Amino acid sequence: MLGIALLAIGFGYTLLSPSNAAVATNARSQAVEEGRQIFLKGCSSCHGLNAEGSTQVPTLLGVGAASVDFQVGTGRMPLANASQQAMRKTPVYNAEETAALAAYVASLSTGPAIPNAAQLNYERDGSIAEGGQLFRTNCAMCHNYAGQGGALTQGKYAPTLMGVQVKTMYEAMLTGPQSMPVFGDRAITPQQKLSMIKFLKGIEAEKGQGGFSLGKVGPVTEGLVAWVLGLGLLIGVSVWLGAKSK
Repeated sequence: MLGIALLAIGFGYTLLSPSNAAVATNARSQAVEEGRQIFLKGCSSCHGLNAEGSTQVPTLLGVGAASVDFQVGTGRMPLANASQQAMRKTPVYNAEETAALAAYVASLSTGPAIPNAAQLNYERDGSIAEGGQLFRTNCAMCHNYAGQGGALTQGKYAPTLMGVQVKTMYEAMLTGPQSMPVFGDRAITPQQKLSMIKFLKGIEAEKGQGGFSLGKVGPVTEGLVAWVLGLGLLIGVSVWLGAKSK
C-alpha cells in the first residue's frame, strides 16, 4: 500500500508540475518580451518598429543574437549619428538588458547565436601558427600585422584588437560589423577562428625584446622616425661641418 501511494504521488506530481522545458520556454518568452520593450524605446526610432531598417540604417532581420550582443555589449549601439563609425565605449545597457535585446532580435529571424564558453576555449582548440597565417591572409591588411588597427577609406578605421574580449572577436568574425566582411563557419571554421584569437592573445601577452616597438603600427611610423632622425642627424652634421670650416 505504501509503494502504491508513493507511485501515485510521484505520477500526480509529474502530471501537474511544470516541466523544465516549459519553465525554460516561459523564461525565454519573458526575455523576448523584455527585449521588445527595450527595442521599442531605444532602437526602433532608427531600425524601425519591425526592425526592418531604412536606406541609412541596416535591417536587423537575420543578424542573429551574436550581432546584437557584439554591437550593444561593446557600447557601439545605440549610435547617435548613423553616418559616423560606431566606436567601442561604455555600454548603455547592462548584461541582462543586452541579453533580452539579443533574444528579441533572434526571435524575429534566424541568425548567428551567441557563442558559449565551450566554443571559446582558444587555449585548448587553437593553434598559434595556423592563426598567424590566417590572420595575415585575411585580417592584417586592415587591422595591421600585429592587430594594432589601421586607417581605412572615407575616414573610417579598423580598431585595435589588443585588450578585446575573446567573445567579442569571435562575434565580430561571425557577424562582420560595419566595414568588416563576414567570416562564416564555411569560410573560416570555428577552430580556425580560435586559432586567430590565440595568435592575437599571444601578441597581446608578448614582451618587448628590446629597442623601440613604435606601437607596432608598421612601416609608416618606422619610416617617419627614420626620416626625422636620419635627416635631422644629417642636417646637424652639415651645420657642424660648415661652422667648423669657417
